[in-house]
Amino acid sequence: QVRLVESGGGSVQAGGSLRLSCAAAGLNFRRYCMHWFRQAPGKEREGVAVIRNDGSTRYANSVKGRFTSSRDSDKSIVDLQMNTLKPEDTAIYYCAAAYFHCSLGGSTADFDYWGQGTQVTVSS
Repeated sequence: QVRLVESGGGSVQAGGSLRLSCAAAGLNFRRYCMHWFRQAPGKEREGVAVIRNDGSTRYANSVKGRFTSSRDSDKSIVDLQMNTLKPEDTAIYYCAAAYFHCSLGGSTADFDYWGQGTQVTVSS
């Protein structure tokens, strides 16, 4: 059974940092592009980052320079290091796996698996 499990969410003051992790099980991790999305109340889902199986990355303009994604293929884990957090970053963050879709963002049909999400709250 395929599982994607996010962890690392929580509450932090503006300017602080959090590191999210997504642990994948039950799939050939090396074959998938791994994505991070977020969704805040009243807002559309936003593609935050994508990391390909070669380690190359793309980021949304809203987080570029502050967030960094990485992956450990041996451990089947993808991380999202979030620095200089802003209240606007408050959202539920999801990881997703796509076998064919490796560009930033995308629609639900583009993804094979989703995690359950983890809440990130940034206070001013």
